[in-house]
Amino acid sequence: MRLHDAAASLLLLTTSGCSAFGTSAAGIITSQHALTSGAVAGSSGHSTAFVPRNKKLSLDSGSGGSSSSSRLAISSAPRGGATTTTTSLSSATASSGTNTLPSSLEGIVTADNWSLLSQRGQEALQSLVESDAGIGAQVHVYGDWPEAGAEDDGKIRLTEKLADLDASYPGGLSAYLGKARVLLKESADGTNPFSDFTASVPEGENLQYDTLEPDSHTGMTFTEAEQTGLTGIDSVAFVLVAGGLGERLGYSGIKLSLETNLITNKSYLAMYARYIQAMQRMAHVKTGRKEVRIPLVIMTSGDTDGPTRKLLEENDNFGFEPDQISIVCQDKVAALKDSMAGLSLGKERWDVETKPHGHGDVHHLLLREGHIDRWEKDGKKHVVFLQDTNALIINSVLPALGVSIAKKFDMNSITIPRLAGEAAGAITRLEHDSDPEKSLTINVEYNQLDPLLKTQGDRKGDVADPATGFSPYPGNSNILIIGMDAYAKTLRGEDQGVVVEFVNPKYKDDTRTEFKKPTRLECMMQDIPKLFQKEMGSDSNIGFTNFDRWFSFSPAKNSLESGVEAVEGGSNAPGTMSSAESDKYIQNQRKLKFAGVDLKVSEEEDLVPIAGIPVTPGPRIIICPGFAITQEEVMNKIEGGKITERSSLVLEGEGLTVKNLDLDGALIIRTGHDCNVLVDGLVVRNKGFEVEEIPEDADVPEEVAIRGYTMKKHEAMEIIIDEPGKYVIDKDGNVEKVM
Repeated sequence: MRLHDAAASLLLLTTSGCSAFGTSAAGIITSQHALTSGAVAGSSGHSTAFVPRNKKLSLDSGSGGSSSSSRLAISSAPRGGATTTTTSLSSATASSGTNTLPSSLEGIVTADNWSLLSQRGQEALQSLVESDAGIGAQVHVYGDWPEAGAEDDGKIRLTEKLADLDASYPGGLSAYLGKARVLLKESADGTNPFSDFTASVPEGENLQYDTLEPDSHTGMTFTEAEQTGLTGIDSVAFVLVAGGLGERLGYSGIKLSLETNLITNKSYLAMYARYIQAMQRMAHVKTGRKEVRIPLVIMTSGDTDGPTRKLLEENDNFGFEPDQISIVCQDKVAALKDSMAGLSLGKERWDVETKPHGHGDVHHLLLREGHIDRWEKDGKKHVVFLQDTNALIINSVLPALGVSIAKKFDMNSITIPRLAGEAAGAITRLEHDSDPEKSLTINVEYNQLDPLLKTQGDRKGDVADPATGFSPYPGNSNILIIGMDAYAKTLRGEDQGVVVEFVNPKYKDDTRTEFKKPTRLECMMQDIPKLFQKEMGSDSNIGFTNFDRWFSFSPAKNSLESGVEAVEGGSNAPGTMSSAESDKYIQNQRKLKFAGVDLKVSEEEDLVPIAGIPVTPGPRIIICPGFAITQEEVMNKIEGGKITERSSLVLEGEGLTVKNLDLDGALIIRTGHDCNVLVDGLVVRNKGFEVEEIPEDADVPEEVAIRGYTMKKHEAMEIIIDEPGKYVIDKDGNVEKVM
C-alpha cells in the first residue's frame, strides 16, 4: 500500500518499415508470405526469408535483446513492395532462372536479358507480358529494355518487384490489373453501382445506456443486451485496425501511442489492451476456466508496423502473453497511371510505384496468416473489429455482442444517430430490383445515399425523420462484430477474403483517360457484406446496433487547427484530441450520475473553449476497464457521493467499491487482483488538477501541441493497494486491512 502524488509519463515513437513476419509465440514466428519454400532474394535489396504456409521458423531465445522472452528484429521486404531504400541486387543472389526464352516473349525480351532474372522474376515478367497481349497497357514496363550489360541491376529489381506484387495479391498481378480495367471503365462511363437497388432501413437494435425502457421496435434493453453479451465473452477475438499515422492530427507518430487523456496518460493501445484483459478476467470468473485467452490481432501498415512493434516491446506487450497478440501488415498494391490500368513506374523506370490497398485487406490477411483456422480450432464464435482512436467505442462492444448473439447476426455494425446529409456513411438495406439473392445490407457513403434516395419513394433524398430529428439511416462507426461461422465460410470462398474493390481516380480532363496522379484499387473492411452476399446469398443475416454518440463515438482524427475551423463553422464535433478527451470525461460523468452520484454532467452550453475547442470544465473522470466494463458493475460498485466540477477521479480495480465519496480535488485509487477494497465516506480536499492553455509562442512537443493545453497536477490523493486481502478506507483516507 502506498500514498503519493500522481505523475505523468509520455512516449513518442517514430520509425518506419513493415516487417514481413507476424508476431507469434516467443521464439517462433510465421512468415506472412504465402510462397514456395526456399531462401530467395527479396526486392529492394532486402534479404527475405520465405517459409511455406503452415511452417514455422524457430529462432534462438533472446534475440532482439529481450530479457524475458524471445524477440526478433529482422529487416525484410514488405509485401507489395512498400517504399524502401534499395541497393544493388546481382542476379547471382537470386534463384537461377531458365536460359530458355518462352515463345510468348520472343521479340519482346532478349535471351540475354531473360537469363539475368531469377525464376520468380522470370515468372512474373512472363505473366505480365502474356496477360497484356492484345491490350498493350504495360509495354512501357517490359518493352525497349537495353541490351544485357546495361542497367542489369534495374531489370532485376523491377522483376523482383513484379514478383512481390504477383505473390501478395490473390490470383496474382494479372488478376489485379484485370479487375482494375473493369472498374476504371465503369468509372469513366459513370456507371451507377446502385441503379438496380432500392434502399430501406435494415433490421437493427437501438440501445440507450441511461434508460430502462426497451427499444419500441425490437423490445431489447441495454441491460438485456449487455447481459447476453457476457455469455459470449469467452469465445471472442479482437482485431485492431491501426494502419495510419497521426499526420491529420498534427502528430508524426502512430496514433496508437497517443495518450487518451492527461490524467492517467494511458495510450490508446494500452486502453484497448486493458479492456480486453478485463473482459478475459471476467470470462475466467464467469466460466471458471482460467485457460480462456482472448486474442488480439493488430493490422499495421508499412508506416506503422515498426513503431507498433516497438511500442509493444517497450511496454512488455501491455500485459498480453507472447502468443496472445499478433501483427499482420497491410498490403500495398500497384499504382495505376491511366484508364487502361497501366502500371505507374517510380522515379526511374525500374521500379513500380505502390500505394496502400486499404483496411479491407484485414479479412484476407486473417485468413492467409492462419488466424481464422486457429480461432475456429479454439472455439471462437465472434470477431470484434476496432479502430485506432475512438476511446468511447469499448463501451459498446458487450451490448452489441449481445445483440449479435440474440439476433444471430452474421455481421453487426455498431452505429450512431446520423444527421440527415451528414458526411458519414449509413448502414442501408439494398433490395435488388429483380434478383433477391443480390440484396444486401451494407454501408453506403453519404454522397451516394442522397442521390439513391432521390430516385425512390417521395424522392426527397436523405432527410430527417420528424420524430427523431435524425436520418432513419444509422451512421456507420466502422466498428464491426462478425460471427465466426459465416465469416470463415465466406473467407474460404472464391475471393479468399479480398473484399470487392473500388477505384477513385482524379481525371486530368473530360476525356477521363488520364489521371492527375496515379490511382489504385482500394478496399474497405466494412464492404465485407458484398462477399457475404456472394457466398451466402439471402442466407446472410446482417444488421446494426445503434448507440447514442455520447456513449460510443468521439474519434480523434483532426488537427487542432482543423477542429477550430470546424467549430467556427458551427460544428459541435471537431474530432480533435482535446474533444475526444473531453467526451471521455463526459461519458463517465453520465455513468456516475446514472449510478446516483451527485455531480454536474456537462451539456453543450456548459463547455468552455480551450485553444478554440469547447471542452468540459469537469469533473474529469476516468473509469478504467479494470474497475468496470459493464453497466451492472458501475451500478453495484458506486453508491451515493458527490463530486465537484473542478475534481478529477480515477478508479481502477475489480474488487473496488466506492460509497458516499465526497470529492473536491483529485483522487486516484488503484487496486490489484484479489484485493477487496471498500471506500466508505472518504472526504478529499486538495488543490487537484488544472488544465492550462498553451501560449501561442510556446515551444512544446507535438503530442502536447495537438491538444492545445497541458494538465497542471498540483496535488492529488493516490491510493494504491496491490497486496491481496480485504481493506476498508475511511473518511480520512486511512487504509485498514481487515482480512
